[in-house]
Amino acid sequence: MRRHSCFVFLFCAIFLPRILGFPQTNTSIDCDSLLPNYEAEPQTSAPPYLIAVSFDNFEPGNEIQVTLEALKDVGFKGFHLQAREVEGDVPVGTFKITDPNTKGLGCHNVTNSAVGHANPDVKQKVTTTWIAPRDARDLQFIATVVQDLEKFWVGIQSKTLTPTHSEPVNGTGKSKRKVCFE
Repeated sequence: MRRHSCFVFLFCAIFLPRILGFPQTNTSIDCDSLLPNYEAEPQTSAPPYLIAVSFDNFEPGNEIQVTLEALKDVGFKGFHLQAREVEGDVPVGTFKITDPNTKGLGCHNVTNSAVGHANPDVKQKVTTTWIAPRDARDLQFIATVVQDLEKFWVGIQSKTLTPTHSEPVNGTGKSKRKVCFE
């Protein structure tokens, strides 16, 4: 009987995550290549997901709302999202976690330089807040989205955001202008 219990436990530990549709409980997505850590090929079709941003321009310290959303009813179980300068390959800025379905990730030893899924539940939409760094150039948000074990898309991109480099700003994106009356 004891041998049978060990077999059942081992079977469940190995195969249950795959049966439920997500590769492993410790599934992660590489910060550089944006590929999941399991053997499958990314989809080459147009992704059924969209990255929307709250502003087209940014200044250091601005908070930009970023939404990853499923088009239609496809949903997704996992994702990895980061901001990168156009033609760049490392994350810039940091994320403030505002959605319980998300968690901050550290890439290149920078805390919250990326954001990912906090659970394997099917999601239609997640929203997070990105904080713009100093000295950033034109950038895009880029994501890998995992629909299920066999289907994932790599390199989904938002529109390009452009730095404005004007006056210092507060966290809401509004200028801290001093008005003087004589």
